[in-house]
Amino acid sequence: MNKKGQRIGLYIDVANITRNGGYGMRFDVLRDFACRDFGEPIRLNAYVAYDEERARTDRDYRERTFNFHSTLRDYGYKVIEKIVSWYVDEAGNRFGKANADLDMAVDALLQSENLDKVLMATGDGDFIQVVRALQNKGCRVEAVAFQNVSSNLKREVDLYMSGYLIPNLLPIEGIDPKKSWGDPGSKVRGICYTYNHQKNFGFMRYLNRIGPGLWITDTRRTESPYGTAFAHESNFNSGTDISLLPSREMIFEFDLNQGDKGLQASNIVKIFP
Repeated sequence: MNKKGQRIGLYIDVANITRNGGYGMRFDVLRDFACRDFGEPIRLNAYVAYDEERARTDRDYRERTFNFHSTLRDYGYKVIEKIVSWYVDEAGNRFGKANADLDMAVDALLQSENLDKVLMATGDGDFIQVVRALQNKGCRVEAVAFQNVSSNLKREVDLYMSGYLIPNLLPIEGIDPKKSWGDPGSKVRGICYTYNHQKNFGFMRYLNRIGPGLWITDTRRTESPYGTAFAHESNFNSGTDISLLPSREMIFEFDLNQGDKGLQASNIVKIFP
């Protein structure tokens, strides 16, 4: 018998994500994450800025933008273009604006009548009231972002997940293409969730796969989507302040190696903050 999944709405503030650590993000992987528990994608909206004035004179910009929007549509997204408006401030400086916040908020609220879960890809704290309104309408609300994320937004949503931690959402440079995320010999991102300062070691936790059960953090359970790896103090980059560990805020990139007693983390480098 097929499991009936939730009806999913995914709303992406592309400009916010791109300028806050998410440049190069894979939109197909984000769709997989949003629908990870047999979810059915009902609304997939990507809000993008488009500079019509530049497009008239810059052929490269016009073609790159067209190809990017076409790729989004191939993944099933509806592309909502926000035309850049140009202004001049009191000092005579020219600046452009293409704010998609209002459109994204109104669309999410109106379309939520047919949704069970809404995932918002943004770190903007201006969406807090929208999150509350969606929750009051019975929707589960999740958020994914990378940098400059509102702490209030993190607390308000039902689930916040750093985009750095989602497998393959933001490609890792210089990896062995023959190694899949989470395999021995691969490179992953995760957090140090426990650390013994007397014995100078701890354990790293990373999301091993995109799937249901994100709340099952105990990796001894077979249904847990997480993995853990032993981490000795000597394997942390010299710039890491070990006294701050364990930490849910620090995100590390590290190699996974198969040891005699299980997986071990090496070349552990803090990438955020």
